[in-house]
Amino acid sequence: MSVDTRIPAPKPAPAPTAVTARSGALPRPTPERTAVVLTLLAIVGISIYSLAKAEISVSNMLGSISNAERFLARVGTVKFPPLAELLELTGLTLGLVLTGTLLAAALSVPVAYIAAANTTPGPVFQAVGRFITVFTRAIPDVVFAMVFILVFSIGALPGILAIGLHSIGMISKLFADAIEQIDEGPRLAIRASGGTKTQEFIGGVLPQVLPSWIATVLHRNDINLRGSVILGYVGVVGLGLEMSHAFKSLNYSLGVGIAIVMFILCVAMELVSGAIRKVLLGHTSDTSRSTAKRATARRAARAAAPLTAHSRRPWTMARVRNLAWGWGAVAAAVAGVWVCDIKWSDLLEVWPKLPAIMAQFWPPNFGSYDFATMASAMGKTLAIALAAVILSLVFSLVLGSFAARNVAPNDSVRTVSRLALVMVRGVPEIILAILLIVITGLGSQAGIIALAFAGVGLLGKLIADSLEEVQTGPQKALTATGATRFQTYVSATLPQGARAIIGHSFYLLDSNIRAATVLGIVGGGGIGYYLLNAGQGSNYQLVSSIVLMILVTGLAVEGVAMWVRKVLR
Repeated sequence: MSVDTRIPAPKPAPAPTAVTARSGALPRPTPERTAVVLTLLAIVGISIYSLAKAEISVSNMLGSISNAERFLARVGTVKFPPLAELLELTGLTLGLVLTGTLLAAALSVPVAYIAAANTTPGPVFQAVGRFITVFTRAIPDVVFAMVFILVFSIGALPGILAIGLHSIGMISKLFADAIEQIDEGPRLAIRASGGTKTQEFIGGVLPQVLPSWIATVLHRNDINLRGSVILGYVGVVGLGLEMSHAFKSLNYSLGVGIAIVMFILCVAMELVSGAIRKVLLGHTSDTSRSTAKRATARRAARAAAPLTAHSRRPWTMARVRNLAWGWGAVAAAVAGVWVCDIKWSDLLEVWPKLPAIMAQFWPPNFGSYDFATMASAMGKTLAIALAAVILSLVFSLVLGSFAARNVAPNDSVRTVSRLALVMVRGVPEIILAILLIVITGLGSQAGIIALAFAGVGLLGKLIADSLEEVQTGPQKALTATGATRFQTYVSATLPQGARAIIGHSFYLLDSNIRAATVLGIVGGGGIGYYLLNAGQGSNYQLVSSIVLMILVTGLAVEGVAMWVRKVLR
């Protein structure tokens, strides 16, 4: 009896489909996933309802053309401050923004260290670190500016401290997230060789997260430059203060001129930051992503390796370039501090006065308003933020997709889309809101349009970067089966980037809540109107109540976002 030892021929693999082309099979539905989907649908529904209630329509916008014509007639010839004054104001604005951002960058390192799960000394430290990131991010920088102007009076120092403390939240959060995603090998190697905690962080952690930290700081600096405009409305010196004086005195020609200067500065800062990120960090998408990871691992390994008496780092072009950029950053920081002309004695003299000043903010109360009125105002602010997010998301998906290297039909379309996103991000939403309010009148419509316009620039860039970072395997599999570019995008690219897009949308909502509060200060509606009146009327207990409402709302949004990311991970 013979035995058939022939190996059966393998069955042909099935052709890839829309489901198999994605990253594995579709996740099995669970009660928690179902709850997340229902929550997201509810948020989308509320956002659409808020947008519909705002009655933003083409006919309403066309009806405001006559108002726009009258506004342009009142503007007349655009005027600018005298050249010497303009240069001084520009240098002062750039100086306080840069100094405040660098202050936040320095303070974010210890906060991120104790907030990251793999470096924190203990659960209590981690809770404190995470609370600091949420607390400083939830309080608008304009509120910090109000407090510091009360403490230090009008000048550059309140703006620096306001920008610095508020920026800690974003920088430390993203920095802590990057620390938690490092390769633990270099850090454990340093620990095994008897290294201290400090040596572990400097040699095993910092080389891996430094690119992410630099990118976050540069991004935050761009945001702070745009946000410096509103700080002028509460007394922070610079271009924002001069623009607020011009608009309040109905000198629209000068106000528009300063707004144009701010726009040029913001676009220039975006271009410079993008160039720095490209030079120092390089591209981290597609095939070069693995190269960047290997380079990061080599840097971490070199940092972890013990130095000997004969150890010498070679002077490569990359090292010379990085050293030049490093000293350039130091020179810019020194110049920023010098331009601001900070009175350092104020930091020492304020402490005896601080208890009496802070006592004015406690206990919180609503003064002559009742809780229902303030809750309704806070709800209006949230509705403005939600309506702006849904409007931004629609346009960002289109523009952000065409800006992605693996989606755009050619390089020309991608370049134009990227340039459009830069130009949109360069327009401070507060300036756009002021112009819209002058044309369309007070109300939420101007605030929603301004936030949505600014959101397209931010969310579109984040969507483009996320789509470029998806795995190329499913895309190639669908292309090989004859799928069109649109079919590949819908079935492979977009589903892989969906989780990131949801996370970015929550980030935009979190930012919009604070931005909508700020827009209320200039007439965009919501809780910001009451915040401005309370600050100008020295009703600081009401300011505390409003800040607590903003903080609770921000914590709720952060909690929902963390839950959604955890379930969809």
